[in-house]
Amino acid sequence: MAQTPRVTDDSIKVRQLSHYQFSFRAGDAEGAGTWYLQLVLDEGAWEEVLTLTADDADNLQDVLRDTGTVYFDIERRLFMFGVKKPGD
Repeated sequence: MAQTPRVTDDSIKVRQLSHYQFSFRAGDAEGAGTWYLQLVLDEGAWEEVLTLTADDADNLQDVLRDTGTVYFDIERRLFMFGVKKPGD
């Protein structure tokens, strides 16, 4: 009889976004700065940090503010916004 695969933190690929924080690191006198987005997923079970352009940071901030439920696919680095049940 085959055993059921064990579920571990590393085997879960899609997690719910619990909290997020934008950060900005100023560039040198001649260079542009860098935006970062820290994701806290599944109430702290996983964290991810993304490097963003200024436009991406602006757009993501708008969508994150206006969306109640957000999931993040860790392997594909993909946000899923406004996830709905069929029929909703």
